[in-house]
Amino acid sequence: MIVSMKPALGIDFGGTSVKFGVVVGQEVVATFQPIPTQDYSERDDLIAEIVAVIEQVRGEYPELAAIGVGVPGFVNFKDGVISNLTNVRGWQEVPLKEILSSKTGLPVVVENDANAMAYAEWKLGAGRGYEHLIALTLGTGVGGGVICNNQMVRGANFGAGELGQTSVDYRGRVGAYGNPGALEDYIGNREIIQEAIRFYKHKGVTKSADELTPKDLHQLAAYNDETALEVWDWVAEKLACTLMNCCYLLNPEAIVIGGGVAKAGDLIFKPLRSKLEGSLVKPLIENLQILPAQFGNEAGMIGCAALALELAE
Repeated sequence: MIVSMKPALGIDFGGTSVKFGVVVGQEVVATFQPIPTQDYSERDDLIAEIVAVIEQVRGEYPELAAIGVGVPGFVNFKDGVISNLTNVRGWQEVPLKEILSSKTGLPVVVENDANAMAYAEWKLGAGRGYEHLIALTLGTGVGGGVICNNQMVRGANFGAGELGQTSVDYRGRVGAYGNPGALEDYIGNREIIQEAIRFYKHKGVTKSADELTPKDLHQLAAYNDETALEVWDWVAEKLACTLMNCCYLLNPEAIVIGGGVAKAGDLIFKPLRSKLEGSLVKPLIENLQILPAQFGNEAGMIGCAALALELAE
């Protein structure tokens, strides 16, 4: 991929705020004041505020060439229609691409945020050069993106790659969409905390949720806290279940893992590698790369901006 050096606007639409970043190449060169989503009970009011920020950005970057929007939910990528947004009320069947294009006159792409992260890492980051790639982001939820034969896999209705909704226990906890054993219902941030509380309680130690965030568990494990190490091994086991299935189905060259939980580094990566080595046949594991993501929290902005530029040119 030849990286365009034209500026594009990446918009990261989260459950609590909408963030804006001007992207040039693989770098976010400027950010703008986020919009708290909960301050807007009406969808049209929030869209109007987004458009106002876009106009502010264009005032400072008149050469802005395209807009990419990453959203946490199901999106018809072709038409840019949002089926629903996770944790934001009133956003069902919203033709955001058409609305923003008509109001700004710029090319617009609307993409699932995990797909945007996967695109950034594939084209510009840790997964650059691989034709068969799985990307995961581990945070409040678990998102994913899949690249096969050098193409993003989107599926018949643009719902492919939702790895956080794949089951690690067919009789397990029922997920948001009625699916039992959904991965993110075990290794999302909140779920890791609750599991850690249970691990410590089993050892006769009472700790609060505030004491057992993924960051806390990382620090405890760094001091060889046995229980914290057991929690991270448990997380790796759940993650390995999904990735084992992905490997048998897709035979990727590399797996890129990002998001806040992935900051635990080798506490996840080492047991994950070991568990995959124990469950995959040699042709699937011997050259498989398991890599930390490059772009961190800016991956979604970078990915959707780069995608918007590519489709605009």
